[in-house]
Amino acid sequence: MRAGAASDTYCDDGSVAKIHEAVDIVAPVERVWAVVAEDVKNAPKWSTSLDKIEKLDDGPPGRGTRYRYHLAVGGQKVTLEVEQDVFNKPKKCAGRFVKGPLKGTWAYTYTQRKDGSTHLVYDMDFELTGLLRFATGVLGPQYAAGIGKNMERLKRYVESGKGPQPKK
Repeated sequence: MRAGAASDTYCDDGSVAKIHEAVDIVAPVERVWAVVAEDVKNAPKWSTSLDKIEKLDDGPPGRGTRYRYHLAVGGQKVTLEVEQDVFNKPKKCAGRFVKGPLKGTWAYTYTQRKDGSTHLVYDMDFELTGLLRFATGVLGPQYAAGIGKNMERLKRYVESGKGPQPKK
């Protein structure tokens, strides 16, 4: 297990996979929120699996905001659309997959620590659909491993001072 991170990936019945990743970031919760929840279009700077992200709605991010993710997972090019159902700044941003080969939910939960650092947890429950449903046992763990690496990359990105500062 990586220092400062916790990881857990498992499949319930061969089709539903659950991912749980956690990382401690030496930065205030508002800063981590600004990078993850408000600067989504720049996530490819700290995520290896993302080619690009398109915001599909006008205005600032919030409940109901939709994004289109262009990913490379296990040698496959995948396009997903997500919608944010929860936007509780700076505690939780969560939503669901609305288009693409995944169905399920995702959530980032932010906890401010007494020492000023942030404990960030990413949870995802998903099923692969279409022809990819037969690859859940292979692609699920590959995707989960990528999420774990990206959480570590996010930690380094934020701690090095990159990305936006929190909006007042």
